[in-house]
Amino acid sequence: MDRIKRLSYEVLVDHKSKFGEDFANNKKALDQISIIRSKGLKNEIAGYITKFIKKEIREEKFKQSRIESSRVEEQVDEEIQSQAPETVTEVTPEEKIE
Repeated sequence: MDRIKRLSYEVLVDHKSKFGEDFANNKKALDQISIIRSKGLKNEIAGYITKFIKKEIREEKFKQSRIESSRVEEQVDEEIQSQAPETVTEVTPEEKIE
């Protein structure tokens, strides 16, 4: 694992609630949490954290939409089953034609 990912994960383990989808706000939060003298390194870490948070949010929305669609499908199936008349048909043996 490269240095940017490792440092980002180390920061996120303890301070995940301070970060969001906005790069500038993530840079400010990173300044408050740690001391990073290199501007480029700070930007890369903040950028990776931003990308990571956005990906998590996108995946969570996708999961929620799949859960909702499965609920809707179950409701439709239940409605179809409740509307279908339960009829029993007798099967009679066919008569032989001579």
